[in-house]
Amino acid sequence: MTGALDAGQTRAAFAELPEAASHGEAPLPEQVYLPRSHLKAVHPNSLLVTGMRGAGKTFWWAALQNVAVRRLLARHVDPSSFSDADEVRTGFGVIPAPEEYPSKDGLQRLLANDVEPRMIWRTVHAWQLAPDRHPLRQQRTWLDRVTHVLDNPDAIDRLFQERDLEFDRKRAYFIILFDALDRCADDWQHMHRAIRGLLQAALDMRSYRRLRAKVFLRSDQVDGRITTDFADSSKIIASAVELSWPRRELYGLLWHHLANGHNGALFRDFLGGSWSSVEAGERSLHTVPRVIVKEDQQRAKFHQLVGPWMGRGPKRGAPYTWIPNHLGDSEGRVSPRSFLVALRNAAGDTADEYPDHHFALHYDSIKRGVQEASKLRVSELREDYPWVDEVMTPLSGMVVPCTFSEISERWHVEGVLDRVREDAEQREVKLRPGHLDEGPEGVRTDLESLGVFSRLLDGRVNIPDVFRVGYGLGRKGGVRPIR
Repeated sequence: MTGALDAGQTRAAFAELPEAASHGEAPLPEQVYLPRSHLKAVHPNSLLVTGMRGAGKTFWWAALQNVAVRRLLARHVDPSSFSDADEVRTGFGVIPAPEEYPSKDGLQRLLANDVEPRMIWRTVHAWQLAPDRHPLRQQRTWLDRVTHVLDNPDAIDRLFQERDLEFDRKRAYFIILFDALDRCADDWQHMHRAIRGLLQAALDMRSYRRLRAKVFLRSDQVDGRITTDFADSSKIIASAVELSWPRRELYGLLWHHLANGHNGALFRDFLGGSWSSVEAGERSLHTVPRVIVKEDQQRAKFHQLVGPWMGRGPKRGAPYTWIPNHLGDSEGRVSPRSFLVALRNAAGDTADEYPDHHFALHYDSIKRGVQEASKLRVSELREDYPWVDEVMTPLSGMVVPCTFSEISERWHVEGVLDRVREDAEQREVKLRPGHLDEGPEGVRTDLESLGVFSRLLDGRVNIPDVFRVGYGLGRKGGVRPIR
């Protein structure tokens, strides 16, 4: 038994934690957990929202398109932030929608025709705003639509103004969402041009009372030297919101899923606090009380469920801190997806290997769960930056911390950077290292910016467990590498 809960029931609940994979599908209202750090991010007035891979950018891009979710958010954010009269459209995203916005190839064609990126996105804004009988709606291709906007600036200005007045009378917002901008180009130069133009067009929209663009970007896509080097860009940077997941919110997410799962009543009783519920779609959603998102209470409750130690005694650490510490990148950022994956896999492993264990999760199963989460993070990194796989795979078997000269020597012996350059020239590597021309030190800088490498005070390189384990590197006393 674990307090008031049976270990088997708790283990089954952990095994049912969602995969939390965001491929642009609109989440159900009951899947929505709103960290306090995200309150400002979802508000219509937040133009730029940044975050690491898996922080929730695509989740919110999809969720904000769901009117039931917006009703739920209005209760948490601000009753005046959303209304049923709002209209939410997409201007770019993970799901191709050629009638709603240009594809990557379409964007490249427009840029090849010397169309200013800002005008491309202004055309997307105008297209979304234009009613069915507007002349812009008669244009069949995106090149024709851009040409129409360029040729009719006064009419387009009137379109924006009239629609703004219409929504102001309704006290509603017209919001256009942008996400997955890494998919708009295959190289940094074209991607930065597209993002710079998008931010300019989004800033233009802020001159209206009720028209808004909301842009979700990965943190590394916001380069102040390139993407925000235009007039008044400081207004965007100053108001940017980071989607962060401090440890207390990771566990708040866990409580949310347990409290709204099959045995939710048992978990709500176990966790304590005053639970409120709201109608969310076709069911009631129980909101996590802020009092049980305090870390001292979280730690006590979590350890009642999974046990107090990561071994047979306290020297191995405590699960509450051990799990996030081993899932964080070099800046300590943890993806909620990785967190849930680690716990879900730990539950499955405990059921298979230690079915009679008196806690819901066995400490060795937690370690193997972290290994699975590490593989996920490596897979995500590979999707976004294929070149990282090329420079990290040859380091398998090394032990960190180590000197950078040991790493650069391994790269030199195996011809790694030459291969990355060749692949980039053949356009086989998407978004090649931004500082590749600076040699090994430049690639080191790129890996540090991605949170894969960290630089110790003595200059040595360390690699956080979430990447070290996935790429097969060792560390004395650390989680065993996968290979």
